[in-house]
Amino acid sequence: CQGLGVRLEFDPDLIIPDKSLTIDGGAVAVWGATIDAFYRKSFKIVAGQMGIDIEKPLSRWNDEQLNILLYGAGGRRFHFKHLSHDGVGRWEYEGTWEGVIPNLTRRHRETKSDGMREWIQRFMSTIPCGACGGKKLKPEILAVTVGGKNIAELSDLSVGECAQFFKKLKLSEQETSISKQILKEVFSRLSFLENVGLDYLTLSRQAATLSGGESQRIRLATQVGSQLVGVMYILDEPSIGLHQKDNLRLLDTLKNLRDLGNTVIVVEHDLETIECADHIIDLGPGAGVHGGYLVAEGPPAKIRRNKKSLTGRYMSGDLKIGVPEKRRQGSGKSIVVAGAGGHNLKNISARFPLGRFICVSGVSGSGKSTLVNQTLGKALMRRFYGSIEKPGRHEKIEGLENIDKAVVIDQSPIGRTPRSNPATYTQLFTPVRELFAQIHEAKVRGYGKGRFSFNISGGRCDKCEGDGIIKIEMNFLPDVYIPCSECAGRRYNPQTLEVKYKGRSIADVLDMTVEEALEFFEHIPKINRKLRLLADVGVGYIKLGQAATTLSGGEAQRIKLTLELSKIGTGKTVYLLDEPTTGLHAHDVKKLLEVLNRLVDKGNTVVVIEHNLDVLKTADWLIDLGPDGGDAGGEIVAEGTPEEVAKNRKSYTGQYLKKLL
Repeated sequence: CQGLGVRLEFDPDLIIPDKSLTIDGGAVAVWGATIDAFYRKSFKIVAGQMGIDIEKPLSRWNDEQLNILLYGAGGRRFHFKHLSHDGVGRWEYEGTWEGVIPNLTRRHRETKSDGMREWIQRFMSTIPCGACGGKKLKPEILAVTVGGKNIAELSDLSVGECAQFFKKLKLSEQETSISKQILKEVFSRLSFLENVGLDYLTLSRQAATLSGGESQRIRLATQVGSQLVGVMYILDEPSIGLHQKDNLRLLDTLKNLRDLGNTVIVVEHDLETIECADHIIDLGPGAGVHGGYLVAEGPPAKIRRNKKSLTGRYMSGDLKIGVPEKRRQGSGKSIVVAGAGGHNLKNISARFPLGRFICVSGVSGSGKSTLVNQTLGKALMRRFYGSIEKPGRHEKIEGLENIDKAVVIDQSPIGRTPRSNPATYTQLFTPVRELFAQIHEAKVRGYGKGRFSFNISGGRCDKCEGDGIIKIEMNFLPDVYIPCSECAGRRYNPQTLEVKYKGRSIADVLDMTVEEALEFFEHIPKINRKLRLLADVGVGYIKLGQAATTLSGGEAQRIKLTLELSKIGTGKTVYLLDEPTTGLHAHDVKKLLEVLNRLVDKGNTVVVIEHNLDVLKTADWLIDLGPDGGDAGGEIVAEGTPEEVAKNRKSYTGQYLKKLL
């Protein structure tokens, strides 16, 4: 495995994701494409000659029949006969059945197409290497042990467990003198990682699987270890993904850096972190076009007294997110994930009551993402959209018949190119184009709504093809974007821009903020309704034509919520959100909660992974995982209303919630 510990292998569960289907019903996921219809017909001939009933679902096939389908018929020869679609062409030959997996292996090896290779790899999973058992090293290297453990076993321990191992390590006098300096370095590095709240991470954890907050805190730990003086450290929201219990340790680490004689600048929304600062610089007063001014600066006490500062008003308690007067009882039905055992989950059964606002809480690394994203989320995607991604290990999921769809609303961009923008994503731009096509000037010129699209030729600028910008590729440097010299960034040709509604062209509309457009289109209900939703979710300051690539994660997430709110729902949808308050000010959190509650009020279910106590206290139902991270987590510590969780002494979340309720 070249030291990776894993190999890519074809996964029968991805090739046959649903065994309740028949061959013709689409049981073999790789036989969906036209080219693969040939293989399906070939197998039907094989099945006929070997007495396999293809009308039966694959769940009723025996192991020998499944092996013939997946791995071939062991060199036995068959008489194949194929007819073309029109019935004219006829092809007969004698041959063998190689099996789905050997067929895919051969095609993966022989193909020259990157697209085909990528498609085939969708049906592969990483599995531990058969030779080293996932340990990455040769047997002779693994034979060397310290305290009864080899280097692979030691790497699989969490930071906290590793620290305990070395504390209990018994060495001879000679070994102690040899290892004295080494152990000093080991202890100091492990303590740095513990102090920034990462004691739950295993030492062998792949860097690609770390969250942004975890990666940043690992880099912070290396800086603490360097003991440098006179350095300016700049951190962007280091509290992301941290439970309050771990946040205090992070703050102590930042204070230690300061006390060494360094300057620590932190971009942060977390009020606990802000309260610990020596000096605060508060920008605002609003966001986007309403921001960019220095509202207040000084120590926390001075900010609290400043009535113009939204941050100060939340710090003083003048503004706050209230606790709801009563918790929703929901529909009385539930989704139950039974026997969840993925990653560090301890075969738990979690109940998600439908028609409620549900929060999944717990310390960092307690198994929240494994339960919600990896297990429930992937199972829902497979059930409703035919996803071939494999859910985390679980026995069964009950109650899926009570919902009709699932939506994951994350902070990923709403588009990958500058061509995508809020107007196109929320489908607001279609009625705007239809309106411009109805103007007398447009009708006289014979312009339809396609004329006002920047995605098709006709009305758009031909030089930049409707992008408004020109990309200049720089060798060995990032690409540079400059405004198009032909249209000056307005996307359209002069003839299209001559058509105006209330004195404004289509380019002027794209340059409006949501708030300006709300006033401009106040008498057009179809457009006004979508704009009102954008304003309600707190993005009234963004421009309709703002490039998707320039929107923050929080802004992208709220625009996605707008699209969901605009749909005519059945009240049977489950929405999954992973830490939606990341990057949001307390005032924005308040707006976000109003939107999420609107979805629940329609009868839907919202499931949120969250650490923010202002969100947790407003939930109808909490599932608190823990008690700690890594192997010390993965259990349900408490579940119920926030008040019930707050009474549970074993729950760290409950202890912090108690102060707020």
